[in-house]
Amino acid sequence: MTYRVEAGERVPAWLLMPHGAVPAGGWPALLAVHQHAGHYELGKAEPAGLAGDPRYHYGHELAQRGYVVLCPDLLCFEERQRRLATPGRAARRRLPGAEQERFEFTWRLLTGSCLQTNYLHDLRCAVDLLASLPSVNRARLGVIGHALGGLQALWRAWDDARIRTAVSSCGFGLVRTLVRDGINQGLATSVPGLLTVGDLDLVAAAVAPRAFLLTAGEHDPLFPIDGVRAVVAAAQQPYAAAGVPERFAAILFPAGHSFPAAVKAHAYAFVDRWLT
Repeated sequence: MTYRVEAGERVPAWLLMPHGAVPAGGWPALLAVHQHAGHYELGKAEPAGLAGDPRYHYGHELAQRGYVVLCPDLLCFEERQRRLATPGRAARRRLPGAEQERFEFTWRLLTGSCLQTNYLHDLRCAVDLLASLPSVNRARLGVIGHALGGLQALWRAWDDARIRTAVSSCGFGLVRTLVRDGINQGLATSVPGLLTVGDLDLVAAAVAPRAFLLTAGEHDPLFPIDGVRAVVAAAQQPYAAAGVPERFAAILFPAGHSFPAAVKAHAYAFVDRWLT
């Protein structure tokens, strides 16, 4: 399917439906956001279980567990790789993936915005769509993602009170630890002015008291583990203060940037607990 996010812009997505009769009140529903990994040819197809690495077929797997799942393309991925007009040329050309991502990021900076703003808007429209479906229980909406998708799970939950449960797999740590260690992250991480007001630990803490699960590899080269632990410590405080410490969980596992089967099993159980 496709859905409109602004004038002249439609987002292609896979909508996955569980088998069986719709339960009273409707199915719980999830937004499943794809990873980056430099695979611009992949987007929605990977979490939908149609391509890519089976470890990241979480959208398909959750649909099999009884959730309506929407898997959209983020800008610059799969069917959202644009063809740009070039002066003096009759044909429109497609920039290679990394060049297109850089272009989309830099021209937004020039107009006072950023790539993360686009993702926030487009994914809010995705939640609007899920909430509009007659087969969906709009009081039971969640989001899950790995890597870039995990970062989007954090921001989507922060931005949207309709999200009752969020799972972020290897999606973020403190941005200042990336700067400290000279790690070039995806361009969506670069939100202008972020470090003048705080860091992603404050964003994670602001999701409380809604359910949030963070998973991270202790040897992930993209996210220094001390920055992840700082996020965990900051997030635990508001959940404890609200009397719901059980709604925040963190799984730090002895591996790299991945979503292992055992960790996914814990993540799915967390979603089942708080969204069904």
